[in-house]
Formats: sequence, structure tokens, C-alpha cells
Amino acid sequence: MKNRLLIYFFRLEDIVVNFILLAVAFLLSFEIIARNFFHTGIRNSTLYVQHLILAVTFLAGAITSRQKKHLTLAAKLPVREPAATVITTAVQIISAAFTLAFAASAFSFALNAFSPGERVGFIPKRLIGYLMALGFTIMAGRFITGMESKKRRFLWFLLALLLAVLLSWGPLSGALSSLLGHEPGAIRILKAPAQAVLLWLSQPLIIILIGLAFFGMPVYVVLGGIGLLLVARAGLPLEIVANQAYTVLTDYSIPAIPLFAAAGFFLSESKAGERLVEFFRDVVGWLPGGLTIVTVLVCAFFTTFTGGSGITIIALGGLLLQILMQAGYNKKFSVGLLTSSGSVGLLFPPSLPIIIYGVTAGISIKDMFRGGIIPGAILVAATIGGAIIFSSGTKIEQPPFRLRQALRSFKKGLGEILLPFLIIGLYFGGITNLQESAAVALVYAFLLETVIHRELKLKDLPRVMTACVTVFGGVLVILAVVNSLSYYIIDTQFPQRLSAWLGAAISSRYLFLLLLNLALLVVGCFMDIYSAILVVVPLIVPLAGVFNIHPVHLGVIFLANLELGYLTPPVGLNLFLASYRFNEPMGRVYRDVLGFMLLRLVAVLLITYVPFLATALL
Repeated sequence: MKNRLLIYFFRLEDIVVNFILLAVAFLLSFEIIARNFFHTGIRNSTLYVQHLILAVTFLAGAITSRQKKHLTLAAKLPVREPAATVITTAVQIISAAFTLAFAASAFSFALNAFSPGERVGFIPKRLIGYLMALGFTIMAGRFITGMESKKRRFLWFLLALLLAVLLSWGPLSGALSSLLGHEPGAIRILKAPAQAVLLWLSQPLIIILIGLAFFGMPVYVVLGGIGLLLVARAGLPLEIVANQAYTVLTDYSIPAIPLFAAAGFFLSESKAGERLVEFFRDVVGWLPGGLTIVTVLVCAFFTTFTGGSGITIIALGGLLLQILMQAGYNKKFSVGLLTSSGSVGLLFPPSLPIIIYGVTAGISIKDMFRGGIIPGAILVAATIGGAIIFSSGTKIEQPPFRLRQALRSFKKGLGEILLPFLIIGLYFGGITNLQESAAVALVYAFLLETVIHRELKLKDLPRVMTACVTVFGGVLVILAVVNSLSYYIIDTQFPQRLSAWLGAAISSRYLFLLLLNLALLVVGCFMDIYSAILVVVPLIVPLAGVFNIHPVHLGVIFLANLELGYLTPPVGLNLFLASYRFNEPMGRVYRDVLGFMLLRLVAVLLITYVPFLATALL
């Protein structure tokens, strides 16, 4: 009976998130129609969308916790039993404690930041804050219920709760003060000792968080926890954590992230990949190395829409590997090509990393889209060039070009082929804004794959949407909590001090760019692209100003370097995913991808030292 109730609850979670996401997409689509054809609009639609996406973020985070798919730096624990069990238990207890502390911050923020009558349309703002707290609480609970040892779960829960109370004594006392109308005497007496203990523990806890990051602790706990502890050390109210989460998640551009991600998943879960492979094969397959060109172009298309190179490798890797090997390419070359191709496409609109970079750096996303087109094409060309060079000794039978066959495959794949042109045309033509463009992409992909091609049935929607939810849920939760770390970095004026020091120590703009390349390459090895944007961008933007580097050029350099970091041994993310997907040892994947990585390095240096490539279309 208990298990059945849990299953119903899980299904309810999925249904609510899926319904809200699709409702947001259709709401924005109706807004476009109303504005352009009837010269009116839906009142408060923008505010509704922003706050609905905020609510979806924390529900999606809860689902991501349920499926244990929060982003981590470690694919598997680098230790054996019994140490692995001890470390896993510590990770779960500490993760639960910090997540409960985030929940306390959100609860106190909801009570103190919004008056009871403050609303978004008909929705009380306090309710949004309570949903943030509820989402964090469910996520924390799932760290405990996910433990293997059922007998000791209650003990682990008490330990997590004790640490959480210590971490969040300030927000808890603030919440109690608001509820009771005054601060109880016991809280006043305990406040100073609690703050002193937290201050004393903050430094060792930061070290523990950094250490456990390499043993499977979710990235959002590591970065958010460090932000919370640094805010506490600075004597700032911990409600800043929730306040910053609310601020960033209600940013105008944020709804585009889950909507574009969902559109990408509708494509990847259907046979869109097969249709695109067939089309590109018929159009360019007759060229020397034509099938390798097909591989790179299809990977670039999917990475652009899904926002993650890993998704492309997992979704299309098996299909493309089979096609390449059947054509006569050996596995070594095919694995190297697919691993490197998985990270091309992140510089083309409507790439999710570009959107998040624009939000974090505070620059025009439209300009970032324009700035990424030529450098993105260079990275694609470098990968294609490398594929043709490295496979030049392989005798592959080139099929002749047949116009009728090309037209037939074009007709079959027309829906998918038109999608990027539709989105770019609407957005750059000024007909839709960013979030409306994302809504059009989702509605278009939804109708294309369910109504026109009928490859996805209504019963498949929960599976497709839930797969998408675990991706954007993990990303947006990181975005929410890590903003407190960015707040601390900016509040302490660390970027300005770093800028002053570098300006005095380094006189050459080119030396700075070289050091930036090296630093970002290391960052790309150890961090996923979304965490890297949120942590590193606030530091490097002021530095770029010292050396007169154009903000869009800096963004392109940043993203191109992180793409390369995905391929850099020993811990580039794509190397792990390729090893898993293609059943190859890590050492062999390193060798397979080395040539492609060096060519991409040359392309990244070209993009870095020729700023015109990023600014030509502005």
C-alpha cells in the first residue's frame, strides 16, 4: 500500500511539471498570436511565466533527486568497499543537511520578503517562496530515503537535521520571529553561540564540501553550500541564498532554458535523428569523407537544441557509430569523431549555455547568438577537416549524388530542417522574444513528432518530458543556489581586486588571453559548463574590461574553451560518456580523441586571438 501511494505521488509530480511546462509553452504561443494578429495580449503573462518556471524548477529538482541524476563531478566512486559506503553515507547526510538549510532560507525569505497581500496576478508571492522551501525539503528527504541501510535512516535523518539547524539558525529564528510577531527569549539566548559555532565550522565544512565534490556530492550542494557558508562568515543574512535564487530564476531569459531543452528532447526521443542522417547523407554523402560530414552536422544540430554534448553522445552515438562502421570506418576513428563531435554546436543559437552566459554576464543574448555563429562554424569546420584528414587512408565507397533521393529525404526531414530557421527568423526578425521563441520551438517539436510524424504517442509524453526535467531541473537548481556564491564574490569586490592585481602584473593583452585559455581549459575538465559559467564568469568579466576585450568575444572564448575542456584528459566529461556509451576503456578513448582535440585547440586559439570572428555580425 505504501509503495503504491509513493508511485501515485511520483506520477503526480511528473504530471504537474509536464503540464506546467506545456501550459507555459502554449500560453506564450497564444501571446504571440494575440499580439501580432489582434494587437492585444494576455495580461501579466510574462510574470505568470517567470513564476511558473520558478515553481517548476524546484519540482523538477525534486524529480531529479528522486532519480539520483543531479550533476556531479564523479561518475563513480574512486574507492572500494567498505570506504565507498562510508563516503556515500557522508555525502547523503551532508547533502540533506545543506538542502534543508536552503529550505529554511527560502521559508524565512517568503515570510519576510513578501507581505500577505503581495501577488503575481492572482498568485500570492509567499506561495512561490513556500514552493521553493517545499522543493528543497523534498530533495533533502530523498537523500535520506535513498540510502541503502534502512535500519539507520532515522539516525542519519537526525544527524542531517541537527547539522541543518546549525547551518540555518539565522533563517529559522527569522521565520519564528515573523510567525510569532517577536523573537522568543530562547532564540535570543542561543543566537550568538549558534553563530559562533557556525563561524568556527565554516572553514572545515568548505574543505569537506570541496573534497566530497570528487566523491559524488551534487554540484548544487557543493557550490550552494560554499556560498551559504561564505555568506555566514561575512555576517550577512542567510536569506540571501533564497533571495538570489528568486532573483535569478525570475529573470526574463530563464524560461527559455527548460522550453528549448524540452524541444530538444522531443527531437532526440523520436526518429528525427534518423531523418536528419538520411537527409545529410543524401546531400553531402557523395563528397570525400561525406559520412563524417554528416556525423558532425547532425551532432551540431542536436547539441544546439539539447544544450548538452553528453545528451547528443548518449542519444545518437549508437546509431551514428553503427552507420560509420558499416560504411567501413574503423571503431577507433569513429569513437574519436563521435566523442569530439558531441561538443560542437554549443555556439549556435538557441544554445542553452549561451543563454545562461548572457544572463550571468548581463549582456545581450541576441548579441551572443550573433557572435557565436562564425566561431561555431569554425569549430565545426575544424572537426570536419580533421575527420577527412584522419580517414584519408580508409577506402570508403562514395555513393553517387541522386537528386530525386535527396529531394525525397529532404521532404521526410523538412520539419526538423526548418526548425532552426524558424526560430532564428522569428527571434532576429523581432517577431518573438527569447522565451516566446523557445515556446514556439517546443510547441513545434511537440506537434511535429506527435501529430505529424506520430512517432511519439500521448503515453510517451511523461517519459520524454521526465527525461528532459532531470536535465533542466539539475541545471536550474545549480543556477538558483550558486547565485549566493556569485553575490559573495561580487560583494567582497574580489573581481575588482583581481583585476587591479592582474592589470599591474600583466601588461600584454595576448599573455592575458593565453592564461585565460589555460585556466578555462582546466575549468572545462573539472566542471560542467553550467557550473563553470555561474562560478567563473563573475570573476573574468571585470578582467576582460581591464584588457579591453569585447564582452561578446569574451563569451565566445569562454564557451569555446569549455567545449574543448569536454575532450581534455584525464577527466573531460565527453571522455567519460564516450567510454560508457561505446564500451571502450578510458585510455583508448583518450588516444582516439587526441588528434581531434589538437585540431580543436588550434581553432580555439584562432577564435581567441582574432576578435573579428566573434564581433563581425554584431
